[in-house]
Amino acid sequence: MDIADDANPATSAPFDKAVSDDANLEHLGYEQELHRSFSLLGMIGFSFSIVTCWSALGGTFIVGIVSGGPQVMIYAWIGVSLFSLAVAFSFAEMCSAYPVAGGQYSWVAVLAPSRWARGMSWVTGWFMLVGLIANGSVNNFIAANFILGMANLANPDYVIERWHTVVVTYFIIFTVGNVNIFAPRAMNKITQAILIWNIVSFFVITITMVATKKEKQPASFVFQDFRNDTGLSAPLVVISGLLQTFYSMCCYDAPAHMTEEMRNASQDAPKAIVAAVGLGAVTGFCFLIAAFFCIGDIDAVANSSTGVPLIQIIYDCTGSVGATCFLSSLITVILLVCANSIMAECSRALWAFARDKALPCSKAISSVNKKLQVPVVAIIVCMVIQAALNTIYIGTYTGFNTVISIAAEGFYVSYAIPLISRLMSHFSGAPDRLKGSHWSLGRWGVPLNMIGACYLLFAAVTFNFPSAAPIDSENMNYCSAAVGLVTLISAATWFTGGRQNFTMPLLGGSPGHSREEEATDMDGKSK
Repeated sequence: MDIADDANPATSAPFDKAVSDDANLEHLGYEQELHRSFSLLGMIGFSFSIVTCWSALGGTFIVGIVSGGPQVMIYAWIGVSLFSLAVAFSFAEMCSAYPVAGGQYSWVAVLAPSRWARGMSWVTGWFMLVGLIANGSVNNFIAANFILGMANLANPDYVIERWHTVVVTYFIIFTVGNVNIFAPRAMNKITQAILIWNIVSFFVITITMVATKKEKQPASFVFQDFRNDTGLSAPLVVISGLLQTFYSMCCYDAPAHMTEEMRNASQDAPKAIVAAVGLGAVTGFCFLIAAFFCIGDIDAVANSSTGVPLIQIIYDCTGSVGATCFLSSLITVILLVCANSIMAECSRALWAFARDKALPCSKAISSVNKKLQVPVVAIIVCMVIQAALNTIYIGTYTGFNTVISIAAEGFYVSYAIPLISRLMSHFSGAPDRLKGSHWSLGRWGVPLNMIGACYLLFAAVTFNFPSAAPIDSENMNYCSAAVGLVTLISAATWFTGGRQNFTMPLLGGSPGHSREEEATDMDGKSK
């Protein structure tokens, strides 16, 4: 059975513009269980709190300096921003047509050829979840580093130990988990406030660095000099420099997973996706240039006892411990709200995947607390897994680097599959299942999908490249092994239950049909 069968209005066209989001959700076989509280401004703040490219770049540009130099990162950032906008516009169109918490894997179920839709949706869901959960752990790690880095700067005798970092991540996880469970309706106001905080912090920190740094780097250092301290060949070192920009521009799918908590999801979620990428591109570009001009001794910054190069750069600019801690605390607040937003995004994606019977204990994970109107069990599961991933850092830094790698790889793979699915259907002559959405790209849809898909596939491949030579156990890139592990888990769970239980998202939305009755197998036959 084709999931775009014209006899089924729920699958032949996107949501009806004239019908409310609740009614459209019910029409597609889902019950509205979460409270719709997010406004457009709140969702832009929510999404930008996660993307926040300018502060994310502050944690990676040291690697970029030795991997091609500032020029590689600056010019790469322009390219990455433009390509990411192509992906963001494509996602906006998909999200407008199908605003459900499943996001990418739900879109794949609708857009892919019916023969492959179910299996591709399954794989997308697993990569999406792994990327989300791993990214939450990475953000917790960065936030903990900032907190302990400020403590080290204020008390130079204090030596940061790995277990200190892990304990702080536990505190962060516990705090944001409780906010997600007991104060969900406050999140819209929190994210509105953090949008203003984020933008103001960007201007305050950037202007302060430029104004207080007396001896700046020459323009040739920022825009012309090529530097290679990695031992790799020139082409490989450029790719290594590119990776730092790839890491800093992702997670802009966040509004898609929160659509069932937005008041005007089909119109506002797409705007939030594009706005987050646009804000991230501009602030990231400006911050990169300012930071490169203001950086001092590169080795001293890279080996700072604070463990955070950006803290050291700010201190080298201001020369004041108090001013540095104040400015660093502005970023720390952003990181803490980011942790809260990722927990929300991750738990909703997990809840949606369980709702489609794709996980062990799906019935429990997909439950929603009727009083709080939040998926409490899904939030707790996210908390536990994030804490487990952060615990890896106590035993091995290399092991935690694998978590960082799979966070980015998971996103890019789960981003690429929806675009590829739409292209597969388009070139096979299938009906356009995005026609009529609020955010329609029209004739530009397929070209932008092609550009975005090529970019994402290129990034997904280059994530597996080495970052230094000679390669040893300390600098080995384990991303390919992590991808293999996710693929193995996905395949194993598919054949041990998913193949029989996974209900195709967005099927059977017409009255009188259940999604289970119309779920299809990978061979396109009805169950």
